[in-house]
Amino acid sequence: MTRFEDELKNNNFVCSYCVKCEHFVWPASEFCNKCLGDVTWKQVSKNAKLVESSSKDGRYFCIAEFEGNIRVFGALSEDSQPKHAQDLILEKCDYDNSPKFVFKTG
Repeated sequence: MTRFEDELKNNNFVCSYCVKCEHFVWPASEFCNKCLGDVTWKQVSKNAKLVESSSKDGRYFCIAEFEGNIRVFGALSEDSQPKHAQDLILEKCDYDNSPKFVFKTG
């Protein structure tokens, strides 16, 4: 299990961060995908922007963007139609064979 997966299991969203390039490395990795340098692990903001959404059987799903370059797929905990570029807040994250993210509108 990776550090990323371990942290998600504890409801903690962290990502690798290159100190040299000063950017989050996504997908999370043990080295920078631009300069191949070493990374540190940094807490990702719980604030995100809605990029895209869809619904099925009354539930809403979305692609949310964090920190300007981290995009994840998740579910919305509310059952009202979200608006494009709407602010989202990460309510819960977990890992059970794959990452899981749940958002509420902010």
